[in-house]
Amino acid sequence: MTDFKPLFEDIAKEPLYIAGPCSAESREQLLAAARGVAAAGVAVLRAGVWKPRTKPGSFEGIGSRALEWMAEARNEYGIKVITEVATPEHLNLALDAGVDGIWIGARTTTNPFATQQIADALRGVDTAVIVKNPVIPDVDLWVGAIERIYNSGIRRLAAVHRGFGTHQTTPYRNAPHWSVPIELHRRLPSLTILSDPSHIGGSRNLIATLSQQALNLGFNGLMIECHPNPDAALSDAAQQVTPEHLGEILSQLELRRSPVTADALRDFRLHIDSIDSRIVELLAERMDVSREIGEYKLQHGIAVVQQNRYNELLSTAKQRAESLGLTESFIHQIFSMIHEQSVREQLRIEDESKKKS
Repeated sequence: MTDFKPLFEDIAKEPLYIAGPCSAESREQLLAAARGVAAAGVAVLRAGVWKPRTKPGSFEGIGSRALEWMAEARNEYGIKVITEVATPEHLNLALDAGVDGIWIGARTTTNPFATQQIADALRGVDTAVIVKNPVIPDVDLWVGAIERIYNSGIRRLAAVHRGFGTHQTTPYRNAPHWSVPIELHRRLPSLTILSDPSHIGGSRNLIATLSQQALNLGFNGLMIECHPNPDAALSDAAQQVTPEHLGEILSQLELRRSPVTADALRDFRLHIDSIDSRIVELLAERMDVSREIGEYKLQHGIAVVQQNRYNELLSTAKQRAESLGLTESFIHQIFSMIHEQSVREQLRIEDESKKKS
């Protein structure tokens, strides 16, 4: 898969920005969003028509009649329009309405059967198709979904990184796991890859930072959720920005490219940066747990340092390290520092308790 084409051949400039509401809620709301997005300099409007929701009873979209509003927005403001499809029926309705492209959501990408059904329905069609990453951080599953669409004859293809579900406590709605899209780029270097900071962060306050991180990591553009009145949105209200805020975010972004670095070396370095970021997040999570343990020990009169427990942890880590080709001294040094910091965190809990009393 090397002959990918730009999503929209008349929008060649990088970065590519796509923006619009999570859901098309009314004609007035969608046209206001389209007007605001266009004013912010964005050439592609996104809006969900059919919304796959986690729980029944949630707002699941207006349905196909919203496609008429998208066509009106396209004609009124001269922007391209795209929407999510999850079934061949959705696809046919969207294409009949004249949308410029479609995207396949994370839940659909995770299901090869569903993705293949859409791929089969795309045969003989020339449209732009965006494939969001699967819910789980599985690059093979993501590549497989892209390959299914590619095999249907689609060449105007792109991927969107929207983060991954996790049981861990993180600052994000969906953990970025930047190494996954970086690996996707290594495998498919000519594929356009965008990032969706709205779904990664889950909070409008994180969008600017995540957007800059994505561009720093070499992404080709962004997909951002934008609503004329975010707090009143019927879905994903917390992660949508106003058109004015969108314009501010985009105006402050810096596009950094390093043409002197070989592509392969650049990808390795980006991979290292991503891993380092995850290490910092995991260390922060570990210290959170250490503080919880400190609270428990304080309440139950247990000594902060449990030497047997530390020896057990160190022994397990060394055994695991050996199987992965890491030296015992390296692991001992790292875990000694981690344990030392954990003890400090727990002692701080006791100090704060004494001050309060």
